[in-house]
Amino acid sequence: MYPLVIAGLTAALTLKARADDEKTITGEGKCAKCALKETKSCQNAIQVKEGDKTVTYYLVQNDVSKKFHENICQETKKVKATGTVKEVDGKKELTPTKIELVKE
Repeated sequence: MYPLVIAGLTAALTLKARADDEKTITGEGKCAKCALKETKSCQNAIQVKEGDKTVTYYLVQNDVSKKFHENICQETKKVKATGTVKEVDGKKELTPTKIELVKE
């Protein structure tokens, strides 16, 4: 019985830690190839004002990102995205779990 309790607590703490790692950002959604001219193929990017700097988050190509790309490939739009962020080669990468257009 005790191993089951310990396993349950471990799973609950792991899920909580993963949820805490998620971040929601709101900014200008752009195509990293067409608008920013920074990648060789189309990729979602979101530029966010953080203090007096503009930070670019490059979205990892997963199903969520690919399905949303048509919304911003040819036109910049305000978007909100949620996912996990990590730094790769000095650039911020967001693996999105949700992306949506922000109605102004």
